[in-house]
Amino acid sequence: MKRITFLLIMVCFMAVVNAQDITDGLRYSMDDTNGTARFNALSGAFGALGGDFSAIAINPAGSAVFLTNGATVSLGLHDRENNASYFNSSAKSFDTDVTLNQAGIVFVFNNATEDSSWKKFTLGLNFNNDKNYDDELFIAGTGNTSIGEFFLANAQGIPLELLQLQGGETISDLYAYLGETQGSAAQNAFLGYQGYIFDPMDPNDTQNTQYMSNITDGSFNQEYIALQRGFRGKYTLNFAAQYTEDFYFGINLNSHSIDFDKSTYLYESNSNAGSLVRQVGFENNLSVLGAGFSAQFGGIMKVADNLRFGLTYDTPTWYVISEETTQYLETVRVEDGSSISEIIDPRIINVYEDYNLRTPGKIAASAAYIFEKQGLLSFDYSYKDYSQIQFRPSNDPFFVIENLNINNALKGASSYKIGGEYRINELSLRGGFRFEESPYKNGTTVGDLQGFSAGLGYNFGNYTFDLSYARAEQSRERQLYKVGLTDTASINTITSNFIFTLGFNL
Repeated sequence: MKRITFLLIMVCFMAVVNAQDITDGLRYSMDDTNGTARFNALSGAFGALGGDFSAIAINPAGSAVFLTNGATVSLGLHDRENNASYFNSSAKSFDTDVTLNQAGIVFVFNNATEDSSWKKFTLGLNFNNDKNYDDELFIAGTGNTSIGEFFLANAQGIPLELLQLQGGETISDLYAYLGETQGSAAQNAFLGYQGYIFDPMDPNDTQNTQYMSNITDGSFNQEYIALQRGFRGKYTLNFAAQYTEDFYFGINLNSHSIDFDKSTYLYESNSNAGSLVRQVGFENNLSVLGAGFSAQFGGIMKVADNLRFGLTYDTPTWYVISEETTQYLETVRVEDGSSISEIIDPRIINVYEDYNLRTPGKIAASAAYIFEKQGLLSFDYSYKDYSQIQFRPSNDPFFVIENLNINNALKGASSYKIGGEYRINELSLRGGFRFEESPYKNGTTVGDLQGFSAGLGYNFGNYTFDLSYARAEQSRERQLYKVGLTDTASINTITSNFIFTLGFNL
């Protein structure tokens, strides 16, 4: 009964109701501190430094700091540990994956005119893994609200005749029809009715719109599993220039991609007196593909021989996103002392109409002090207003409500990063710290993030090798479903990244 799959491939159709909410908007708006090992070792505090491929990703002026042509590739070992608490029960889950963090190349064109104030121009190409979605979450506990309440909430108000199979009609036929004409709530209600989770108040009236649960009140043993896979990548075309010895300017044109899959499965059992349904297994799968565009403008200024300031503006990112979903339900009920299993497997892919999403822009200011050849200290500050996330078209009635919810729930959030490097001949020792505020006004749905990092690198002349370790911790509240079973689990997530970078002077 406890089965998990990512996709069931059978029939496709256009669903009429959008399924987006705040969670989706934040998923595509929040970034990880990913990139080269040197960048990660300094906790991403690179806005005023430049000379690093991931520094280009946050301040496009950074490529003009390069002295020669170069290329790097970075691989990461990504580990995530989730500690979930649900009704005083605790559960741990882990996920470890190898990822491509970054790959890029930069070309430096020195100005042959020695008297010109424009010293050089650079052209860069870079890929950066902005967000790694790989995750495994396990929640277990004994709650007092049944998954039956989810199906019951979706059913109320829907005529009984829409939930009943007609002559010659199959599960797949009616499920597809409801998706095309009524939306996902009616599909959920149909699954629950066919699984005997609830019954109509008046079974003889085809226009009946009120229902009662076949699961009685009491305690419910629940296990919830959420699997995620995918990433959000940024592909950058970079142009930058150095003006005199003190100014660097740059622009990035970014193409963004989203590849995300999520599968959730809830298993519930009960032995409550009077319950007809004793076991429920409910699976939901989501597959997302998206493409977007943004630009970045940045500058670095030397105000003294050893002191630099940086300033960057990131435009909003405009996405076009496609989503598909599938569902599966299995129940076990007791009738006349016998257990009867029902499997409701529509084997239908819900293909939703593409929608547009605008994620917020960002401003960042940075400073760095260079201790000649001995080392450096760097500080970055950035601000992003998450209340500006917007689903479009903004005049769509559903999106109007969601955009209002976003505006009411989210806020602007600041990020602080500090990093340092100490050099011993060709060996560099590095460390950093970062703090990111919660995007939620309540500060608990998603909490503040704190992290630290360390690393080292060695310059072999024509090539460099760097490695780093970064750790971040953040707490959040996970609501199991939007309606009905709205109980939450408290989750503390510890993310660890080991990054390995190989760089070449070309």
